[in-house]
Parts: sequence; C-alpha cells; structure tokens
Amino acid sequence: MSYLEDFYKVYDEESRLLSQSGQVEYLTTMKYIHEYLKSQQAEILEVGAGTGRYSVTLAKEGHSMTAVELVEHNLEKLRAKLDGTEKLKAIQGNALDLSGFSDNSFDITLVLGPMYHLYTREDMLRALSEAVRVTKQGGYILAAYCMNEAAVIQHAFLHGNLQKVLDNDMLTPEWHCKSEPKELFELVRTEDIDSLNSELPVERIKLIAADGAANYISECIDAMDSFTFEKFMEYHFSICERQDLIGASNHTLDILRKQ
Repeated sequence: MSYLEDFYKVYDEESRLLSQSGQVEYLTTMKYIHEYLKSQQAEILEVGAGTGRYSVTLAKEGHSMTAVELVEHNLEKLRAKLDGTEKLKAIQGNALDLSGFSDNSFDITLVLGPMYHLYTREDMLRALSEAVRVTKQGGYILAAYCMNEAAVIQHAFLHGNLQKVLDNDMLTPEWHCKSEPKELFELVRTEDIDSLNSELPVERIKLIAADGAANYISECIDAMDSFTFEKFMEYHFSICERQDLIGASNHTLDILRKQ
C-alpha cells in the first residue's frame, strides 16, 4: 500500500476532477449513476471512494452512502467535506475484502478506483466478486478502468517516454502495458474486461468511454469558454457509448447488473 499512500499524499486528484478536462469523466460518470438509480434515496456503496468526489455529492443529494477507502490521507479529505447532515459512513477498508457487509445490501456499488491499482487477474476478480456479492439482486455495479491504448499513445509517444518504456520492459510484443505496484496503474483492454465479466453472475448493460478524447486534448478543453465546453460535452455524450471508440478512451465505465 505504500506506493499508493505516497502517490495520493502528493497527487491532487481533486484538482484533476475539477478542471474542465477532468470534468468530462466526472460528469459522464455522474450521468450514468443517475440513470441507474432506482430511487431518490438509494443505498449506495462506493469502494475506493478517494477524496469523496462522488460519495459526498451523492450523499448531499439524499442517498445513503457508504464510502470505503484504503488510503487514510484520502479519507481525511473526504471527511473534511462533510457538515454532519449527510447520510454518509466513511470506512477505511480494502476492495478485496468487503466481509463487513452482508450479501445483497446495496442498490448500486461503485468501483471507480480499485481496478486501477490491482495487478493480478485473481485480485481483480476478487474485488469484482465482492462488489457483486454485496449488491442486491438486480442491482448495478459500475466499475471504472484505465485503458491500455491511451497510456501507450500518450505516455510512450506523445510525452516522449518510448525509449524509457522499452528499456524498462514495460510492454509486451502485442503492445500491452506491463504493470507492477510501483507503476501505480493497471492498464487493460476491452477484451480483458470482458474476460473478467465472463466469470461473474452479471450482465453488461453498457460499456462507456468515460472521458473519450478529453485527456488527449486537455489543454484545448481547459481553455474552452463555457459555451464551447457545453457543446463539447454534448458531442462527448453523443459518442461515449460507441464501441468502436471505447478502447482509446483513458477511462472506461463498465455498467453491470447482478443476475
């Protein structure tokens, strides 16, 4: 856990999500969370809640939130946003072990961060299985992933790190990124996500490009006036479900229903 703790102590995740380019992912994720909320007072679990960008917002909307976060530094930031009126319980915990929660407890389970930091198929399946277990029958699991091709295009080529990547043996011959805890992020392709889902009692509802082209053109988006940004979001929403574009997004959102 030390790599994650060290990273999140210095990385300003909040500012990333508040920038216009970062808002693309946030607004898209919130759009689909709201689409699958069955009631105005849902029971929602967020596993890997970070600093509470989603959990606190949903709690302030009146939902009953349980936020589980591994990194204490992030939990401190989350709790600082609360005024005591929200129905939000913040707990330090691990996505791999949700044994503190009973089966079929939540209407929606959000897994918007843990899959970024799990490096074996076994751990990824364990985290997803736990999320499915605690979700009610017919309820929804929303899982976010970091995608392989965006990392290759941006980190290796756009940012000039190709030789470093090759020297450190960070790519397979098929151009799939190799990740270890010290690299912080696990990078997947759509077929990797499909393979995980095939072992779970779920059906996919949608697979979304959560931020699409936003990170590729972040400087452009951050410089947009409000009218242009609104139009960009209209465009993004019109294409974010197109499966021919999913793999190139930096982040995807997999929406699953428990069978």
